[in-house]
Amino acid sequence: MSDDRERMEEVLCELSDGRLGLWDGEEVYIVPLNYTYDGGRILFHCALEGRKLDILRVHPEVCFEASRLEGAPVEHAGELCSAAHVSVICWGKARVIDDLEERREILQAFQVRYATEEKPRTSMTVERTAGCGAVVIEVERMTGRKREGGEQWMWEWAKA
Repeated sequence: MSDDRERMEEVLCELSDGRLGLWDGEEVYIVPLNYTYDGGRILFHCALEGRKLDILRVHPEVCFEASRLEGAPVEHAGELCSAAHVSVICWGKARVIDDLEERREILQAFQVRYATEEKPRTSMTVERTAGCGAVVIEVERMTGRKREGGEQWMWEWAKA
């Protein structure tokens, strides 16, 4: 695994919300969502039906972005326009999970990711799983960027 991929995966594991970009054949549709990252896959939960799922079943190619602003804008070329930030953009294919056992495993990954001492999460039952959808994005390519102080880093990775 390249250092670039590792850096971007660290960012994806730290962040918890992102934007999913879809194309329905006529227009772009962007959806904010929370997610979890698991070894080359972006996992998210959703309703069992809706526009997002309709699009994904026909056009599974997606773009996903997660970012965090890490400071107030600072001067650049005489204007306040540059701020410390980190971001990762991923491209890949999404798959709507119909199999209940696979969906339960994905939803359980959310339970683990978002559990805290104050709010422990219970295991996903078959009944709870049946009422919630899940999608997996297999990441095929990533780019990342971080700006901090006067320095900037850019990363890139693509599946061989």
